[in-house]
Amino acid sequence: MNFQQLTVFREVMKTGSVSDAARNLHRTQPAISASLKALEASLGIELFQRDGRRLLPVPEAYYLLSEASEILDRLKSAESNLSGLRDRTSGVLRIVAMPGPSAHILPRFVSSFIDSTPDVQVTFATRSSPQIRSLIAAQSFDLGFCDTSNTLDQDLLCDSENLFCKCLCALHMDHPLAKRDVIQAEDLDGVPMGVLQPNHGTYLETTRAFAERDAQFNIRIDAQYFIPLFHFIEAGQICSIVDVLSAESYLSSRGDQSRIRFVPFEPAVPFGYSILTPYNKPMSRLSGAFVVALRDRVENIIKTRQSGS
Repeated sequence: MNFQQLTVFREVMKTGSVSDAARNLHRTQPAISASLKALEASLGIELFQRDGRRLLPVPEAYYLLSEASEILDRLKSAESNLSGLRDRTSGVLRIVAMPGPSAHILPRFVSSFIDSTPDVQVTFATRSSPQIRSLIAAQSFDLGFCDTSNTLDQDLLCDSENLFCKCLCALHMDHPLAKRDVIQAEDLDGVPMGVLQPNHGTYLETTRAFAERDAQFNIRIDAQYFIPLFHFIEAGQICSIVDVLSAESYLSSRGDQSRIRFVPFEPAVPFGYSILTPYNKPMSRLSGAFVVALRDRVENIIKTRQSGS
């Protein structure tokens, strides 16, 4: 019993005629008859009584019709689903990302990515970067987006594609330095600053930049993420050295209501982003396409913002 024989059998049962089945399946009548006889031989059961040219199904044929229809429908469904996976029009994306990009950039990007693929399902979660690395290492998500960090044990279980940028100076648009094309660390000597907490890499890099120019690093506000600092910058209470995607998130959320200007900063304070996928687990075609598109999008944002556009 094979797929072709079941297809022929079901068509004969539906039409009640070898000739009609042959026409519908674009086969010859002898080929249809031969397929039926081969099916009966493989089962050891006569499925039809022959009365001249008429075929009269026996009770066992109706049982087989029910089973055959279920098998053929499931195969058709599997073929359709696999075609969708091949063409990236269906499937599941499980994404976990750090808070900054999760607020505006990634939801908009994901929305655009799945806009023409209504059968793609998305799980979207927000976690800290260390949590993201643990979740990807545990294969709880298909891909993660976080900042780079020192190598952790979990990194041995993650594949990582890293993208790097230079941080920008964020300051109120009416600040005396806001019209500068580049802001130097010495320009911020003693100016109240907002920073991430001391265990984050940007804290150390920003401290180094100020020390390099013999400028006083006057910390007024520290926070776990950059996004909360924007409230204090809008109030004119601090300036801050922030990463490009945090700047993009703010500008995307505020639009014409933006009260902050982002200006290139020297000496450079580097910041890295990691696109993580589970190690030794091949990506689906859908996930692979998403990673490529996300990398291109992030690279474009970095290029645009660092050029001062």
